[in-house]
Amino acid sequence: MSIRYYFSWFDEGIPNNIATRLKKDVIEKKSLVLISGNPEEEVFESDLIVKKWFSEIGILFDEYHILNNKVTKKDMQNILTEASIIFLCGGYPKIQNEFLVENDLGNTIKSCNSIIIGASAGSMNMSFKWLSSKNTDQVVENTSVVKGIGLDDFYFCTKANQSITDKKLIDELNQNLHDTQTFIAIGESAIRIEDKEIGGYGEIYSLLNQNITKMSPSF
Repeated sequence: MSIRYYFSWFDEGIPNNIATRLKKDVIEKKSLVLISGNPEEEVFESDLIVKKWFSEIGILFDEYHILNNKVTKKDMQNILTEASIIFLCGGYPKIQNEFLVENDLGNTIKSCNSIIIGASAGSMNMSFKWLSSKNTDQVVENTSVVKGIGLDDFYFCTKANQSITDKKLIDELNQNLHDTQTFIAIGESAIRIEDKEIGGYGEIYSLLNQNITKMSPSF
């Protein structure tokens, strides 16, 4: 499978260390395909922010595409197969998840040789599964586990102002995802995966079987 990046969210653009790594990874610059964080809207702010992130670090593409409800299912499939980078944008994870399922995009994304990146909600949906809960900033009454695309067999847990000392969150993760490795992203952080090798940036913790370990940054 291709290189994958899981981002939290970056208020001031892509950090320098990640930008340097991306510039080495992004060789083909034919097209950047953004999967909207809110496909119900024709123009969604976080989609445009992601495009700006790449421009700011000097990675420019010949074509830019945003996949949302305005694009046909057939066109989405064709656009994805030609992508240099597929980026699952931040926004509303459940709405984005339903969009991915309804348009059968998961298997297409998994079969692509493109670099695949997610930020915030997009990272959650790249995961094997994720927790939908008030403790993960979802507007829901009941906690549930949502199936993601499953690019990797873990959950990249990210939300605004997340803390490793959030006992309610940790307890809920242990209860609902005890057998699934969870990477808990604190602040501006990321992981990069290539050939099953996982590298981290920023403050990342691994939670599995109630054991928490802090990752050592590698880029």
